[in-house]
Amino acid sequence: MKELIDIVSHFNTQGTIHEIKPLGSGLINDTYKVTTTEPNTPEYVLQRINHAIFQDVEMLQSNIAAVTKQIRKKLEEQGEEDIDRKVLHFITAENGKTYWFDGDNYWRMMTFIPRAKTYETVNPEYSYYAGKAFGDFQAKLADIPETLGETIPDFHNMEFRLKQLRDAVKANAAGRLGEVSYYIDEIEARAEEMCKAERLYREGKLPKRVCHCDTKVNNMMFDEDGKVLCVIDLDTVMPSFIFSDYGDFLRTGANTGDEDDKDLSRVEFNMEIFKAFTKGYLEGATFLTPIEIENLPYAAALFPYMQCVRFLADYINGDTYYKIKYPEHNLVRTKAQFKLLQSVEAHNEEMKSFINSCLHG
Repeated sequence: MKELIDIVSHFNTQGTIHEIKPLGSGLINDTYKVTTTEPNTPEYVLQRINHAIFQDVEMLQSNIAAVTKQIRKKLEEQGEEDIDRKVLHFITAENGKTYWFDGDNYWRMMTFIPRAKTYETVNPEYSYYAGKAFGDFQAKLADIPETLGETIPDFHNMEFRLKQLRDAVKANAAGRLGEVSYYIDEIEARAEEMCKAERLYREGKLPKRVCHCDTKVNNMMFDEDGKVLCVIDLDTVMPSFIFSDYGDFLRTGANTGDEDDKDLSRVEFNMEIFKAFTKGYLEGATFLTPIEIENLPYAAALFPYMQCVRFLADYINGDTYYKIKYPEHNLVRTKAQFKLLQSVEAHNEEMKSFINSCLHG
């Protein structure tokens, strides 16, 4: 704890530190809760930024500063109360920045939001809240004056992900190509359609927006009454197509099975979750253009497809990126994502008609 107290001492905090202990179960950054001794002084969250993933910390924190400033401004314009619980507040360090480099690691601190909680539950009720919260998040940032950087370049670029797969196929580093030819053929058969977003963007028909790019139920904070306070975990906020936030939630939230389910009969696309999330999203994302709305079913298919491509490329490469628990793990993941994709495709017309009913009653 002494080392962590030393880190905290470089930030402009209030009060005397009482305790620093691990917080949450995040997979990327190490997170701690900092409690203070005096009453009425804030508590804090201390995070070690994963510098291996977020290599440009200056850009990362600059993005977050622009986003939180814009959200605060919008909340003030709307006359919201209790704004400090509805937008994250990062603490300045003695170097004048919102991060501190100790020679080995990058650290940041934010004010802990009191009486707030997250949920892991994915059911229609929370999926509706998630859709509305992430749609509203995008809406508040639709006219942000700053230009944000890409904290993870090409993160959701389908053309880039296909190139990675094709490079893996050429190299065949682990000699596994023979057993996966069916999946390669199926992926290639859909490749042109699935790269539609990049094409539309180049043609000037599809805009890039400021998106969250990690839309999970547990990336929202709720108050004591179960109302959404704010969206959290802003590290991946960057320019992207709105499909990123829409499709990525449905890939995990609307999968009736597990991401790596060996029993493919369990893997289906849950239309109740789809409907709840979509209803909330369309209510929140009031800025959408017709071409964005029209392609929401494409977005629902895009993300299982993209993840299928990424898992398959890693399997062919000999499991160099994703952690595996057994030798065929990435192949099992590939098969499960492909099954989910097929289920999404089977619901295409139903998705279109539901979206139409949301818009026209």
